[in-house]
Amino acid sequence: MDNKHDILQLLRSVADGTTSPEDALLNLKEEPFEDLDYAKIDYHRSIRQGASEVIYGAGKTPEQIKGIVTAMGERGCRNILVTRIGQEAADILCEAVPAEYYPLPKLAVAYPEEQAHRGSIVVATGGTSDIPVAEEAALTAETMGNKVTRLYDVGVAGLHRLLSNLDPLMSARCVVAVAGMEGALASVIGGLVDCPVIAVPTSVGYGASFGGLSALLSMLNSCASGCSVVNIDNGFGAGYLASMINQMEGIKEN
Repeated sequence: MDNKHDILQLLRSVADGTTSPEDALLNLKEEPFEDLDYAKIDYHRSIRQGASEVIYGAGKTPEQIKGIVTAMGERGCRNILVTRIGQEAADILCEAVPAEYYPLPKLAVAYPEEQAHRGSIVVATGGTSDIPVAEEAALTAETMGNKVTRLYDVGVAGLHRLLSNLDPLMSARCVVAVAGMEGALASVIGGLVDCPVIAVPTSVGYGASFGGLSALLSMLNSCASGCSVVNIDNGFGAGYLASMINQMEGIKEN
């Protein structure tokens, strides 16, 4: 029972007498999570938050990742995101279950399933070196059912590149601005669009950038209204938040 539809079906079966209240209660009590010893899989995450649990691959063994994904797949979970997963673990995962691996952002999607892509999210980068983090954001948002437009290498060192893409920016429900160095891209975009901007500082830059700290502080101090900031290199967090914003805006429009 991995989504709101399943819960609703169970409640309807109680209402029409197909399922007893006692059996329904037992079903609900047994469903919330599965204990694999090394992980407790939260099957009610999609009911509470609208998306299934995401697996953070770094620090987990390939066998642990495979075990978690396999258990989720057996319970009907689809489009399972595995972030920060290396090539070796990805190879083992792809041999065990249907999965697609994207080496640049080190992200895998297990049990991929076609779905409609809604709304409009723009993911923009200051430079080509920021693309791995941007792809983590873009693929996260796409896996969660959002339409994503990529605008890469449109940083402030050549502002005309950004200004030549005003149409997708102006029509977006949310923009993810990914930049290292001084992180100025987020402020510039924030001053152009009428939608929320999620700034993602990256660890791209020379020594004085302090591994992304300079971009992080610049983005936190942005004078552009409506600009929020996630952690350094946290493309996943930005893509997830952008999805929530995009789909909330879609509900309002409908």
